Amino acid sequence: MSAPSPHPATATLEPAGTRFPVATGQTLLEAALRAGVTLPHSCRNGTCRTCMCKLHAGAVDYRIAWPGLSLDEKEDGMILACVALPRGDVVIEVATPF
Repeated sequence: MSAPSPHPATATLEPAGTRFPVATGQTLLEAALRAGVTLPHSCRNGTCRTCMCKLHAGAVDYRIAWPGLSLDEKEDGMILACVALPRGDVVIEVATPF
């Protein structure tokens, strides 16, 4: 795992195009909630998969070594917003309707 971006990032939530800032060391879920953007969530530790999103652009690292995703899901660009630390600007889409 590499370090999160040393600079603040911007996350864009598709399809609406809602943008919110992400501070250094902040997860995508933490940043969204702080900005008043509702994302589905429950456990906040990478196991329940409620916060699963599709990463359309950018890259993330994780607070934990292997979040609750299968290898196929990771290869398909799925991420868990509750433990995902963006390396820079990202574009995501909620994978499960809420």
